[in-house]
Amino acid sequence: MSQAAIVLIGRILLSIIFIMAGLGKLGDPTGNAAYFASVGLPMASLLVWLVIALEVLAGIAILIGFMTAPAAYLLALFCIASAVVAHFDFGDQVEMIMFMKNLAMAGGFLVLAANGPGSISVDARRAG
Repeated sequence: MSQAAIVLIGRILLSIIFIMAGLGKLGDPTGNAAYFASVGLPMASLLVWLVIALEVLAGIAILIGFMTAPAAYLLALFCIASAVVAHFDFGDQVEMIMFMKNLAMAGGFLVLAANGPGSISVDARRAG
């Protein structure tokens, strides 16, 4: 399998969780805002819409390889922030696994930002 195909598969795998999570939040933004408030986040009713936009739009950007580095940096930061805010309970094994999963995804996004989206991407096509 070519490197271009492997990078494309990696982008698909990194993006799908965010696209699906963002679209899922659209089904119950009020419930998600209540969860955000329960973990101490301010302005949860507004924040939920910002998170939905970030997850869906940055997820699609990663998927198609458009503005890949900025989208990857944003999602890496989001992964780290959400790990610390929502999953920093090492007394609970599930939360510890979620924390580590978020850090692993952040690492994947940093590698993607540093190395680019590969040749099967909008960014590569725009670069000529």
